[in-house]
Amino acid sequence: MTNIRIGHGYDVHRLECGRKLIIGGVSIPFEKGLLGHSDADVLLHAIMDSILGALALGDIGKHFPDSDERYKGIDSTVLLKKVTDLAFKNGYTVVNIDSTVCAEKPKLSPYIQEMRKNIAESAGADISCVSVKATTEEGLGFTGEGKGISATAVCLLERKVSI
Repeated sequence: MTNIRIGHGYDVHRLECGRKLIIGGVSIPFEKGLLGHSDADVLLHAIMDSILGALALGDIGKHFPDSDERYKGIDSTVLLKKVTDLAFKNGYTVVNIDSTVCAEKPKLSPYIQEMRKNIAESAGADISCVSVKATTEEGLGFTGEGKGISATAVCLLERKVSI
């Protein structure tokens, strides 16, 4: 077993009227929100998949299936805490997380610090080890056309050392 593991995650959700827009655990004022079984927090979903990938334990669909009513509308910070607990039970802690949200609108820069704080608290990491970036796709593709929002994330996990 190695002492460090790297994981990558990706998620995408369609934008729909009548839904709240929640990204990184932050409710963002916007005329549309992300469609999904849970709160559809695309950023936290990508982060969870990166952690689960580093652990070689599948993805969030395996752990929190959309066929399970317990997860309908659930706050994804709760799910991120469960994934972090799973990492801990497997002997790992989160060293750092680097993520990118791709959205044409709304502008996310005013919310990034709060997103970082939420992620750090939920993942048991120091905020200085959590990076959230936002970008557009210059009008290209489904995100550029404002049809959805995507996110990618990578994480580094380290095996806890017993003394």
